[in-house]
Amino acid sequence: MTFQQIKEQEQKYIIHTYGRVDVALTKGRNATAWDIDGREYIDFTSGIGVNSLGYSDPGWAEAVSKQAGEIQHICNYYYSPQNTALAEELCEAAGMAQAFFCNSGAEANECAIKIARKYGEKRGAYKIVPLENSFHGRTLTTLAATGQEGFHKDFLPLTEGFVYARSGDIEAVDALLDGSVCAVMIETVQGEGGVVPIAPEFLSGLRRLCDERDVLLIIDEVQTGVGRTGHFYSYQGYGVCPDVVTSAKGLAGGLPIGTCLVTEKLRNILKPGQQGSTFGGNPVACAGAREVVKRVSCPEFLQSVQEKGRILTERLEALPQVEFVRGMGLMLGIKLKSGGAHDVLIKCAQHGLLVLTAKELVRFLPPLTISENEINRGLKIFAKVLESI
Repeated sequence: MTFQQIKEQEQKYIIHTYGRVDVALTKGRNATAWDIDGREYIDFTSGIGVNSLGYSDPGWAEAVSKQAGEIQHICNYYYSPQNTALAEELCEAAGMAQAFFCNSGAEANECAIKIARKYGEKRGAYKIVPLENSFHGRTLTTLAATGQEGFHKDFLPLTEGFVYARSGDIEAVDALLDGSVCAVMIETVQGEGGVVPIAPEFLSGLRRLCDERDVLLIIDEVQTGVGRTGHFYSYQGYGVCPDVVTSAKGLAGGLPIGTCLVTEKLRNILKPGQQGSTFGGNPVACAGAREVVKRVSCPEFLQSVQEKGRILTERLEALPQVEFVRGMGLMLGIKLKSGGAHDVLIKCAQHGLLVLTAKELVRFLPPLTISENEINRGLKIFAKVLESI
């Protein structure tokens, strides 16, 4: 097929929920991809933080294909060795006690919300406090948890019970904890909100407040988790442990997976029949995730992510068109002095670089395995695009 045939097919048969760029990718290795016409691209998106080990990593592909050739799916009535092994390995890496597996970040956050309400049931507490400017998913309930009105307006009424606080304002959160609240729900870096890291003193203050008021602290690590910030989970870099942590995107290296992890005090809080997922814990996805966890949880690997993030930040800050860079590890937002982020995204694709946006920022989420050569080539294209604006 030609690119034009693919585009016409998409326009005719797929609901238009995405503003697509005129690129049809067919092959990739690490942070380099090729389109249907054989044109090469450096990828600073990793599928929005999903391809943590890059495109078609040999070790990951072997683990996935081996499992697919043995048994591809198991009904949750029965035990799955890949599923139980991943649960143990993930809990050990995260410092948590138990896991529930599903298929996406939104589903993981839905599970976290259900756990919080189950926990608050004993005293009639059901409200949850997310932060303004947050993003927690696109289901009706996770949209309600999202602290951005722009995501709400077309789908009212949303699930009730969410009251928002401003990030950094511990007094505002304290004022909301009136006995009706069962949980506080945050991102350590607000990704879709513009790559905005949370202040360390605010997070430690939230932990203290939650302990004092018997309120759960939920940390949404759908985008920040599994090495993205240079720590296996970003809260580990803050020295604060949540009661519930959600994870998805980069966990299975390109296959659909989500998980909701809980601490010991929430062990077995959900009973049989209170939560489920047909595809959650799928053996093939779990095989891919085990390869990711094995490699990304190594201290040397995480140190390399921090170092790559430092190099990218320093080189971006040296560009005269850049106003500032913010983020953590390989999760970076770039504010330009002039020119729209979306226009830059389009021009970058035309010149062979794939990037993302987040509000008014250009966003980089490259594979954690990106090579020095790929970084250099991508930054060279980015600088050329900025010079042309």
